[in-house]
Amino acid sequence: MLLEQPGMVGGLRLKNRVVMAPMGTNYSTTDGLSTERDKQYYAERAKGGVGMIMTEAMVVTEQARPHNNSLCCYHDRFIPGLASIVEAIKQHDCHVFGQLNHRGALLRRSVLNMEPVGPSPWVNPNTGDAVRPLAVDEITQIQKLFVAAARRLWRAGYDGVEIHAANGYLFQQFFSPRINHRDDHYGGSIANRMRFLLETMNRMRDALPDLRLVIRLSVSEFAEGGYGQDEIVALAQAVQGAGADAIDLSGGSNESPQLSKFCIQPPSFPRACLADAARPIKEAVDIPVFVAGRMVEPADAEYMLASGSADFVSIGRALYADPHWCAKAFGKVKAPIRQCIACNVCFERLTLEKDVSCVQNPMIGTEFEALPYAEPQLFQPAREKAGSGARRVLVLGAGVAGMEAARVLRGNGHDVEVWEKQARPGGQVPLACAAPDKTEVEPVWTYRWQAAQAMGIPVRMGVSADASAIRAWAPDHIVVATGARPAPPPFDVSGLDASIRVCHAWDVLAELDRLDPRSRVTIVGGGMVGAETADALRVRDIATTVLEVQPTIANGMARNNKFELIERLQAGGIHVLTQCRILAAQGKHLRVQIGDQAPQDLDVGDVLAFATGPRPALDVIDEIEKTGIPYARIGDCNAPGDFLAALRDAWMVALAVDGDSRTAHSEGHATEGRSTKGHATKGHAAAINKPAYQRNTCAS
Repeated sequence: MLLEQPGMVGGLRLKNRVVMAPMGTNYSTTDGLSTERDKQYYAERAKGGVGMIMTEAMVVTEQARPHNNSLCCYHDRFIPGLASIVEAIKQHDCHVFGQLNHRGALLRRSVLNMEPVGPSPWVNPNTGDAVRPLAVDEITQIQKLFVAAARRLWRAGYDGVEIHAANGYLFQQFFSPRINHRDDHYGGSIANRMRFLLETMNRMRDALPDLRLVIRLSVSEFAEGGYGQDEIVALAQAVQGAGADAIDLSGGSNESPQLSKFCIQPPSFPRACLADAARPIKEAVDIPVFVAGRMVEPADAEYMLASGSADFVSIGRALYADPHWCAKAFGKVKAPIRQCIACNVCFERLTLEKDVSCVQNPMIGTEFEALPYAEPQLFQPAREKAGSGARRVLVLGAGVAGMEAARVLRGNGHDVEVWEKQARPGGQVPLACAAPDKTEVEPVWTYRWQAAQAMGIPVRMGVSADASAIRAWAPDHIVVATGARPAPPPFDVSGLDASIRVCHAWDVLAELDRLDPRSRVTIVGGGMVGAETADALRVRDIATTVLEVQPTIANGMARNNKFELIERLQAGGIHVLTQCRILAAQGKHLRVQIGDQAPQDLDVGDVLAFATGPRPALDVIDEIEKTGIPYARIGDCNAPGDFLAALRDAWMVALAVDGDSRTAHSEGHATEGRSTKGHATKGHAAAINKPAYQRNTCAS
């Protein structure tokens, strides 16, 4: 396996070919100091087997903070905290480099009033903020700041430094002919446009000759007027000549969702998507090349190496999803990898100035993503815990939330059984996977279903959970994961012509292959479900109109994914009406008002589908309360939401039951988010209300 072979970077031996990509967390303090949470987050990934960790981008000046809670390296006061991170990483035979960055024109006034600066007058496409061009003396000062920050990392024990010259940030802005319009010796020719970066490297080499230096570049801007392949190859060769020990390749620019998707790819992008673009660059240099780009499974990374596109793979979001990716890939941990589904919730949360979260790993950034909690069955088999505080727990619902709760409960030794009212398990997963490119969502389900099957968790299908059946099974606790059902139409549809089929978007997704291709469909509600339903109809060439009361559609979806979806809908001829209020439904028409326009009649077509949100399915609650057995609601039956909320619910409730059975004497504090206390209902036990496991200062 190429992935498992050791490799060399600047005389440093890495135990394998996996580099953890520099990814933000927003786990630091508001003044940029590292925290215990940062340390545990990085240490867990080192423990999980990566050969090198590239810690997240750190700013070199207090005038260039990218986030309210980003790590910083512009003062000596940051050194002790960074040193503690380095120490935690190196305890696990893992090397560590630190990425240094200046966002330049992509700085945001909305974040600590940072002023956007760049090579030339411009406008930040994300914010509309005007960009001030840098004077030559300011360029020199920024170069010196990079050197000073690198020295601090060196003093903190880092093995090397990466200069971030990719993804639309300051060094790339100077290199890009579409952004850099200077007429001095930092603009114009390619030699001038690469001067800022090369001078910075030279200053760093002069000041720190033993420092290992990696340069991150974008293989392409993927934008009209951007630099071409010949130019990026020339830059790669130039940085090698300036003393770089390795080149780290990404793609695109974070200046807009349309270009950022080449860096933080949505699920429509193929696996190992940068391989072809990276290969000419690797062939042009003699130093090691790292490459990123949607490597979800070990086979994707193996392809990247075998194709001659990279010497090392730069794994990013996949290590959010599973910090033990390497240990599992190399067979050192006998459990399946929790695969990244490219939903980009992680990136969206960072953009919104929140701490990073992951759908597949809702306990990211806490001690509970450690292997004994993530894969408890590997440490505490049920047979070892029998008779020592184990509980009988009944899980009602075999969807994602229910199976996650069952997985964690059974892994911690509890006697668990799952009852499902329907004839098949999976809940809404088939609907979630029905739209184009959404098969990437399947691992949210398959990981949990396969784990539950391997543990031998009984799952009974077609079961109605009445009070007598529940009493007969005699559980100590009940976890209710019965999901949601479509809400009724939000307006009166009784006046519509009988020929029009009125249904929910879920019904459309469930019957895509049976729809008449000549049908005309109107979807009321342009949220994620409505927009994805329209996308599924688009690929079948079914004429579709989407009506949304908000100014934009697909709200709630990560913006990289959202804007790509909108582009597909527009290109596919889907008719989208935003700021559209429905006034009445009569005959074959809807009476609508779009913005401030006069009301008009809109032909419904053959199908009127509602995507206006579900409501909790709570029919079973009355039967449970007849038994007096304590219970907790999780997932959509608690509050309709997304996979992240459902899985966090499930994991926390499962751990709460475990905390009651084994560590009820422990003291703790509240965990952010929807804790089990938030799910308290009439029959809820104090043990579930006050989970004893909540004890660590780095709670998520």
